[in-house]
Amino acid sequence: MTRTPMFSQQHQVVVIGGGFGGLHAVQGLRRAPVEVKLIDKRNFHLFQPLLYQVASGALSPANIAAPLRQILSRQANCQVMMGEVVGIDAVHRRVDLTDGEVHYDTLVLAAGATHSYFGNDHWGHLAPGLKTVEDATEMRARILTAFEWAELETDSEIRRRLLTFVIVGAGPTGVELAGALAEISHRSLKDDFRTIDPAESQIMLVEAADRVLTPFPPALSAKAQASLERLGVTVRCKTSVADVAADHVVLKFDGQTEVVPTQTVLWAAGVRASPLAKIVAASTGAQMDRAGRVIVERDLSLPGFPEIFVIGDMANYGHHGERPLPGVAPVAIQEGQFVARLIDSRVREKPAPVFKYHDRGNLATIGRWSAVADFQWLQMSGFFAWVLWLVVHLLNIISFRNRVLVLIQWGWNFLSSDRSARLITGEYRPPDVSYLGRIPPDQEVAPAGRIEGSGRIENAAAKE
Repeated sequence: MTRTPMFSQQHQVVVIGGGFGGLHAVQGLRRAPVEVKLIDKRNFHLFQPLLYQVASGALSPANIAAPLRQILSRQANCQVMMGEVVGIDAVHRRVDLTDGEVHYDTLVLAAGATHSYFGNDHWGHLAPGLKTVEDATEMRARILTAFEWAELETDSEIRRRLLTFVIVGAGPTGVELAGALAEISHRSLKDDFRTIDPAESQIMLVEAADRVLTPFPPALSAKAQASLERLGVTVRCKTSVADVAADHVVLKFDGQTEVVPTQTVLWAAGVRASPLAKIVAASTGAQMDRAGRVIVERDLSLPGFPEIFVIGDMANYGHHGERPLPGVAPVAIQEGQFVARLIDSRVREKPAPVFKYHDRGNLATIGRWSAVADFQWLQMSGFFAWVLWLVVHLLNIISFRNRVLVLIQWGWNFLSSDRSARLITGEYRPPDVSYLGRIPPDQEVAPAGRIEGSGRIENAAAKE
């Protein structure tokens, strides 16, 4: 039976998650007659679209993160709480935390997503994804450590394996990461080593689909692939990952398998909704899709629980077109803004607004001076798309201070090719290279320098 919302004089709105959706929902309620509690297990908002630049040493974590308390310090009706949700009681309208509980009249769930290894979770420690600051700094450590160990290695075969990087997934994150790695190898590190030439690195981008950047039109995908290949990136489409080990990755294509010796595998393939989605589904009986997202109503609420909203990467919104809305920042932002308007209208007993997503297009950068842009009515690539990518990302960074810092850092990077945040931090230690040569005897090994026909330098020369 469908239950109607119950409102008190002091209407309590609890928002879980300080990402794009949750933060815009909170900010949209700043003039509403409600009390808001924003709960997140981290104390900062993270601009995830630029995480790959932290992973590649172009930016520091502080450049793309801002404290939630600072962002909301002037919003009098909002209290920021740092905590982790362990349970939801939808009947009694209660959120259980590790160290307490919070009651709500309206609940907004915006806890985002995590990596998906398609049932191979044991690959996680071998192929890190890119969703958190820790992911980015670990990925940065793995990339830079590979060069450091290659500098000390005397065995040429092992050295080539250390300088082989495999990126799984050719969506925007994978493409941007591949382009950044190419720039590191060719520009940023070119004069820093004495016994290796970083430009000899082999960067392989693996995609199970038949082209890169599948959300984009095929023509733009082809241009993006051509740009990557000019940078020296080997693009392998219609190729899936069969296994990941500490010293190699097994690829599958055309019914065949191939072992590529490598120490560094970076995951940009799949995502899965936050575990919180499973908790709320168990509490409300809501259905979930294969990616762990909660299937929501047209107003982003849950069936039978109009006071509970699920937005962003946690939500499967299938009322817009043939496919559910993608898990990207613009979707989360618009959903957060809509939910804020809807809550405000309900509390003021005004007509409820109708959610309609406005697709403002897709952008992806490939490297220096190169990007692709799809606005449906206009498609472009190259320099102007790259400038547009810069402007759009700068404008969407929440903190003005961070916008200034990123702009200054970008300016320095593009003028000098220097990625000043090339720090190896954390506890990551590369595996013992002594076993890198041990490849299963029944597997075909891609000869060094042969990946996708020829070595990276030879490919670049052929393109020129």
